[in-house]
Amino acid sequence: MKKIEAIIRRSKFEEVKDALHAADIEWFSYWDITGAGKEKEGLMVRGQVFESSYIQRRMLSIVVRDQNVVRTVNAIIAAARTGEMGDGKIFVSSVEESYRIRTGEKGPESLYLNDV
Repeated sequence: MKKIEAIIRRSKFEEVKDALHAADIEWFSYWDITGAGKEKEGLMVRGQVFESSYIQRRMLSIVVRDQNVVRTVNAIIAAARTGEMGDGKIFVSSVEESYRIRTGEKGPESLYLNDV
């Protein structure tokens, strides 16, 4: 099992969510975050310049079976990419174990019902 964490633009969240559902990812968690990067790029909005390193982002956390990693990462990249600086990052790490509290199932079977 792998944990995929993606930091994306908040403005791309709905597109990424739809792409994940189309890729048969049934459930993920997310929250709003703010970060500060080293690179500085000015963003002009209504005549005012904002530093893009302070743009609000959204963090997604998804645990999938190993065979679904590439499909999930590709769905996020395709939906989140604008080609501009600040599109985000994706991190993939190993998950040693998982448990479904309701049933006591463990391992990959504890993830999603229809996850292939």
